[in-house]
Amino acid sequence: MFEALIKGLTLGLLLSISVGPVIFSIVKQSLNSGHRGGIAFIIGVSASDIALVLISNVFTEIFGYMVKHKNFIGIAGSFFLIVMGVYFIFFKKVKVDDSGVQVLQLTKKDYVKTFLSGFFMNTLNPAVFIFWLTTSTTLITLSIENRIIAFVTCLVFVFSTDFLKVIMAQKIRRKLTPHNIQILSRINGLVLLGFGLVLLWGLIFYGDKI
Repeated sequence: MFEALIKGLTLGLLLSISVGPVIFSIVKQSLNSGHRGGIAFIIGVSASDIALVLISNVFTEIFGYMVKHKNFIGIAGSFFLIVMGVYFIFFKKVKVDDSGVQVLQLTKKDYVKTFLSGFFMNTLNPAVFIFWLTTSTTLITLSIENRIIAFVTCLVFVFSTDFLKVIMAQKIRRKLTPHNIQILSRINGLVLLGFGLVLLWGLIFYGDKI
């Protein structure tokens, strides 16, 4: 059990500190939509991780099919990131009231959209497939009980660190004007666009070597 806990914490640490589009989007969602929007986003990311964990361990044939077609999924993911990047650069506006104060009220539809953006941004990232495939292979020697402990520990650790990112973003947001938040949103759009283009380039020219 202790070994499973250590492995779960180690894997959770690796996943939480990995640099990717998700970490930037967590901060962006928290700045644009407040802590509730940020939480909706990370719940979507966590739902994606849970689904991939279940598929990789319980529905191995489905996961194997997904891994076999990871280049196609990666291309879809890169286009998703490019579209999101263009949207945040040119079209996404920070909502303000008549006095110029940022408006953070979200509808149920907004929460669903934020949840889904987190889910698909994580699911369509081929690096996530590689991570969970490697993780499942690494833990295959453990008993079922210990594998459950390791995966649950990893997922709880990642969600906790993502939640801390939301809280930290909230503290930063209080010191920023709507104009500054708009600039950061566009920077996040550039980051998403850059990740999408680099991912697409790699898949087109080096996808057969992955």
